[in-house]
Amino acid sequence: MTKPIGPICNLDCEYCYYLHKEELYPNNRSWRMTTETLEAYIRQYIAAQPPQAEEITFAWQGGEPTLLGLEFFERVVQLQQQLAPPGRKIVNTLQTNGVLIDDAWAAFFRQHQFLIGLSIDGPAALHDRYRFDTKGRGTFDAVLKGMQTLKRHEVDFNALVVVNRVNGDHGRKVYTYLRDNGVRYLQFIPIVERRGIGAHAEDVTEAPDPAESDVASLVSSRSILPEQFGRFLIEVFDEWVRRDVGTVFVQIFDQALSAWLGLEPSLCVFRKNCGRALAMEHNGDLYSCDHFVEPDYRLGNIHELPIVDMVNSARQQAFGEAKSATLPQYCRDCEVRFACNGECPKNRFIDTPDGQPGLNYLCAGYRSFFNHIDPVMTLMARELKAGRPAANVMHILREQQRPARTRRATPAATPNARRPLGDVGRNDPCPCGSGRKYKKCCGR
Repeated sequence: MTKPIGPICNLDCEYCYYLHKEELYPNNRSWRMTTETLEAYIRQYIAAQPPQAEEITFAWQGGEPTLLGLEFFERVVQLQQQLAPPGRKIVNTLQTNGVLIDDAWAAFFRQHQFLIGLSIDGPAALHDRYRFDTKGRGTFDAVLKGMQTLKRHEVDFNALVVVNRVNGDHGRKVYTYLRDNGVRYLQFIPIVERRGIGAHAEDVTEAPDPAESDVASLVSSRSILPEQFGRFLIEVFDEWVRRDVGTVFVQIFDQALSAWLGLEPSLCVFRKNCGRALAMEHNGDLYSCDHFVEPDYRLGNIHELPIVDMVNSARQQAFGEAKSATLPQYCRDCEVRFACNGECPKNRFIDTPDGQPGLNYLCAGYRSFFNHIDPVMTLMARELKAGRPAANVMHILREQQRPARTRRATPAATPNARRPLGDVGRNDPCPCGSGRKYKKCCGR
């Protein structure tokens, strides 16, 4: 991903982990990516893609990228069209707080098929707890207006929900609010802030709340608690699996289904190794990861070294392989390691029960969640492997809850049933019944 405006944002969200990155460039006068850097980035990024890649995806984040103005992204599209090899499709994703989205932005996104990530933390009372503008005012109304504008222009978007100490107690409420307002794609990102770090850092010298666990004392009061995150995900899953399989798509559920199918999840935090999700700052500095934009993880600058060389450098390979190499034995022996793989290294700052360092702060929550969904994921994987839609699981679960004498037969394969998973091509319809291509759904 690239951050063409660095950490500059029109909001002042309390939990934002990126606002304080201004400290990396203390003498900076302009945060706007120059045309020279933009062209070098697009040219090098395209050149770095494997020749068999049918699509080339650019991810634009910040800060708030819409602060650059529409003309910046019009230039982005123009350069991509000039530089893209024949037969290769360019895809753009953009993460936004939604405050500046108007008809002009939405029409542009629709015309050029941008996939938009919209930050919204649930209904107003939950969203406005931490998501403020620079004057300390809640932003829910502006975000909702932006979301409605995207919907009116039929722009593809997903909701990115930051799960924190407040909305973390309201999983079903957050999910149903967004679902009932037309959101069909959701991501849940747990906020884990170490004390003393960030633009809104809490003083590490403050005495922790006596009611807090030892683990909770390591993080800010805004951070989700491990068991709380597990309960949040379970609440959402239990509502989703009851009525929304195949119509609402939740990123962590898609990733889990891949794991239960015996495939490695595509999301870096759940892969065995990471290191392929690098982050580029506005001036062309390339860092090992979006969560490791720190001097020790700066690989170089695209005006000095080609992107492909930095991505494939021994240093970056070692960074990615350390994810599995440093996994504690407690994790290696875990029954849900295949789905979790220790999650993100940035969150591995507690000790295992036997005192070994490197356990993920969120371990208890993930372990509870993945064990909870195991029976249902097993059923869904079975249906897919038999060439039937994963959505069949809703009927199966309903039938299991009915008295035995009133149960009906489980839907079986029909002459129109989809092919077994192993025969599905990347561009074929996904057998889960979503209507998307396999490569964009369960094959990601």
